[in-house]
Amino acid sequence: MPTPLNRRELVERCLSAGALVLAPTVSLAAAMPLLADEPARAVTPPNVLGPFYKRKAPRTAALAPSDVAGVPLSVEGVVCDTRGALLEGALLEVWHASSAGLYDNDGYLYRGEIEADAKGAYAFRTVLPGHYPGRVCQHVHYRVTAPGHKPLVTQLYFATDPAFDGDPDRNFRKDPLITSRELVRPVALSADGSAVRARVRFEVCLERA
Repeated sequence: MPTPLNRRELVERCLSAGALVLAPTVSLAAAMPLLADEPARAVTPPNVLGPFYKRKAPRTAALAPSDVAGVPLSVEGVVCDTRGALLEGALLEVWHASSAGLYDNDGYLYRGEIEADAKGAYAFRTVLPGHYPGRVCQHVHYRVTAPGHKPLVTQLYFATDPAFDGDPDRNFRKDPLITSRELVRPVALSADGSAVRARVRFEVCLERA
């Protein structure tokens, strides 16, 4: 049985066969509303919510006090959908353990809500989370919502995690909850005097509802 063609392949085959003709001043992309629902990007892989989620975290991009123990961490990225549209106003709920591997279940340390700006961009500052019993790898939890899109629950992991033994491509499955290598992101380390700082970029792609 022949493999079905997707919409782009169908239109391009019609063009090559002369069954469809475009005006000289019209591009293929502009002329084909048929392709409007063709996905440009894959949805960010989901991951488990975990037992430490709390609603109504403060609206803040500073998840940790400036004088708290741990390696300072900056995370930035954009929120978009599968067509590549940037999602202004998307809400990111973010939470993680302290550098000692402890969650603040009484208050809201290492927890916050961040709203994506007009370009879909977001950023927050905190410290690298620690390891704790029951989880192999360091991680940051995300719950991302935007009008007209399906909510996404996922986690961010760090390629520098000692659990990966320097090779996250081969060893990311050491943590059975890591379902996709895509969730393990590169970490840029820099020195600020005697202190080390970490920076990560993590883009989030939502599925339309």
